[in-house]
Amino acid sequence: MEEKVMQSVSRTRMATSRFHIYYTFCVSFFVLTCSCLGHPVHQRRHAAMFIFGDSLFDNGNNNYLNTTTKYQSNFWPYGESFFNYSTGRFSDGRLISDFIAEYAKLPLIPPFLQPGFKNYTYGVNFASSAAGVLAETHPGFVIDLKTQLSHFKKVEKHLRHKLGDDKAHTLLSEAVYLISIGGNDYFAPFIKNSSFYETQSPTQFVGMVIGNLTNVIKGIYIKGGRKFGFANGIPLGCVPMMRATKPGSTGTCVDEITAVLKLHNKVLAKVLVKLKGQLHGFKYSNPNVYSYLDEIIKNPSQYGFKEGKVACCGSGPYRGALSCGGKRGVTEYQLCDNVNDYVFFDSAHPTDRANEQVSKYWWNYTTPDMKVPHVNLKELFEV
Repeated sequence: MEEKVMQSVSRTRMATSRFHIYYTFCVSFFVLTCSCLGHPVHQRRHAAMFIFGDSLFDNGNNNYLNTTTKYQSNFWPYGESFFNYSTGRFSDGRLISDFIAEYAKLPLIPPFLQPGFKNYTYGVNFASSAAGVLAETHPGFVIDLKTQLSHFKKVEKHLRHKLGDDKAHTLLSEAVYLISIGGNDYFAPFIKNSSFYETQSPTQFVGMVIGNLTNVIKGIYIKGGRKFGFANGIPLGCVPMMRATKPGSTGTCVDEITAVLKLHNKVLAKVLVKLKGQLHGFKYSNPNVYSYLDEIIKNPSQYGFKEGKVACCGSGPYRGALSCGGKRGVTEYQLCDNVNDYVFFDSAHPTDRANEQVSKYWWNYTTPDMKVPHVNLKELFEV
């Protein structure tokens, strides 16, 4: 029965997938003169994009790690809506960073660990699923943020060697640096020990995470980075996995996680304002993606979805078990008939369609408070 459902879903999306694959092929391989569709198109220079983070942004780096399938998604049905094969993205299709690349008229940005890839002129993706700001978050299984920074430094050195100091400096200073990380630092200890936040001071713990994140931001700045985009995470306390942990499976959100993530976002916002005052030329975009997605989850029908609590793929209450694909210890799982009805694809990650809505919000959002020093991503790519 499971196989028939998967085959049926695959067939209904085959035509759309073929169109997207062809479109992606054309976009991904364009150079200054592109001959897709047989017509040369002269492209203006675009700002590169360097991506840091966790599973919200990882487009395949964990495929090349000696890690567990718990932190990988390079198997069916991941990728089935857009790519029609599993790429290593924790989604049925594209991630937020993929949509941003499209809006910025860039090719899909490849993962840093992809074998043989050395052309960094459009940027590269360092993100690692389940990674945290802290090295203590899933150590030995993921690429923590400090290590991602060390990979970026290798790329910076390569660019200077290939392009020369002046051209490399221009590329790095005009590039946009997308960062989405921190959720796993708060999520992991709670899953392992639900009493964690009763024994730890949330303020001190958030301060440690933000402090390490700030050091990485400054590390990128020292190497030339000036324009930053920060996605302040998703409401992890309300993802299907966390709803399933509530006694009696009542489906309510986990308040402890929600509180600490809101504190993280509040402290980060203050730190970014401070950095803008300290670092010459520092620009950033940091809309409240958290609240926007939280609104979609709570009122899915207002955004074109039918389901905001239950995952499309998984097992157990709310399909909250991370069993999608049947390769994480639990072989049996359910797959929804129409993924476009769902906000979440698996127990903790948004669908392609939800990622697209968040990306459009981040790209175009405006704020009525003109004193707020950050901008939307469209403006960030254009300045």
